[in-house]
Amino acid sequence: MERLFPKSVQPFYEAEDVLLLCRDSFQTLGKMRAESVDMVFADPPYFLSNGGVSCRGGRMVSVNKAAWDEGKTRQERHQFNRRWIRACRRVLRPGGAIWASGTLHNIYSIGMALEQEGFRILNNITWEKTNPPPNLACRCFTHSTETILWAEKPGKKAGHYFDYAAMKELNGGKQMKDVWRGALTRPSEKVDGGHPTQKPEYLLERIVRASTREGELILDPFCGAGTTGVAARRLDRRFIGIDSESGYLDMAVKRLERLRTSPHA
Repeated sequence: MERLFPKSVQPFYEAEDVLLLCRDSFQTLGKMRAESVDMVFADPPYFLSNGGVSCRGGRMVSVNKAAWDEGKTRQERHQFNRRWIRACRRVLRPGGAIWASGTLHNIYSIGMALEQEGFRILNNITWEKTNPPPNLACRCFTHSTETILWAEKPGKKAGHYFDYAAMKELNGGKQMKDVWRGALTRPSEKVDGGHPTQKPEYLLERIVRASTREGELILDPFCGAGTTGVAARRLDRRFIGIDSESGYLDMAVKRLERLRTSPHA
């Protein structure tokens, strides 16, 4: 992979098609070469670690994840979203795509921040989970969806790329709608451990196929256990992942190495 950072930015893991960095995302993106990325996928913190409970595997568990997910004020959350979106816009090429995932807790802020930072929203994808955890409080409907916003960085000479044919083929020969149904992350994708908000591989593969070509460069500024990188490598794209937690990056390396030795895994 061509050099996109100064030599002072040392890799956590590096291969011909993948670069993982264990660093603060904001500082790292500020050092990256401008307009060098073709697509961004971001699953930013939801700031839900507030002492509540949830259900996982039939057991009651704490919703607390780590300090990076602890609550902020509404204004602080929105400023955080504007800041990471602005940093990603600088490194994204004109016409490049950005995808951002979230729930009702943060997705409205993300949508507003995307527009404030000059992006054009293309689609509002609803991911319907076929096996969501039950609602323990029984005081509202079961939370069974997440929203994924797809937007482009407008460019005078370049528009966004969409592999319409691939998406139609994947959908049995019919136009694909903006509601995607599928299960939560399989246990087999967490054999090396997992991230508390880890997305399933099929979801990222669809996103990558829809908006990039082979050989293009994908960035995930909150890459966690590396699902975006797994999808990128499986589909012959290049990948840069940034995360401040080395434990999650260790999981990402194991997953990426397994894919390199067993391409059909």
